[in-house]
Amino acid sequence: MELEGATALVTGANRGLGRRLSEELLARGARVYAAARDPRSIDLPGVTPLALDITDPAAVAAAVQSAPDVTVLVNNAGSATGASALTGDLADVRLEMETHYFGTLSMIRAFAPRIEANGGGTVLNILSALSWLSYPGVGAYSAAKSASWSLTNAVRQELAPRGVHVAGLHVGYMDTDMAAGVDGPKVDPREVARAAVDGIAADAWEILADTVSRQVQQGLSGGVPALYPDLAR
Repeated sequence: MELEGATALVTGANRGLGRRLSEELLARGARVYAAARDPRSIDLPGVTPLALDITDPAAVAAAVQSAPDVTVLVNNAGSATGASALTGDLADVRLEMETHYFGTLSMIRAFAPRIEANGGGTVLNILSALSWLSYPGVGAYSAAKSASWSLTNAVRQELAPRGVHVAGLHVGYMDTDMAAGVDGPKVDPREVARAAVDGIAADAWEILADTVSRQVQQGLSGGVPALYPDLAR
């Protein structure tokens, strides 16, 4: 896809990866709507701030009216409650699903017709290596990201004939506020943003932004013993 002159909407654009994605898209010549629940938190020069809570249907509908010329939709907004699927507060478990699955679905359903009407374009869903792998402390998050991965695979088949390309990006932990409490290697979100926008430009279906994602994907064919070796002992 040609990004020069495209119009992008990035959700969760006030910090972390969302901010870096907005920067990268601007650098490639796109116009950018930078969306956040509080548009006053958007301080990136050159973007158009947009108020948006993707879990609020009225806010999603209003965003479509405010940004009718979108040709690139980047579903980046997320939540991270740290809830266990087994013992976590069900409100937190529901929040993860409302954000990563239903929120993403709402945005796609709202904006895909506009993208099609504008001559076609791309939807990029920011997923995770945890779409494929889960641990007790992130069980709710992983389940929601896994649902979003399945959604990505489903809607890309429906939207491809309509000129709307749907891609998914998988990445491990990034050096952002969301992963501040995580020990271990973290990838620079600037590098992830470059990989993501390269993928949009190349019409890639799946973008693996770091070594962790590539390793986890390779382990899928090995089943439980490969992904969870402690259970195989």
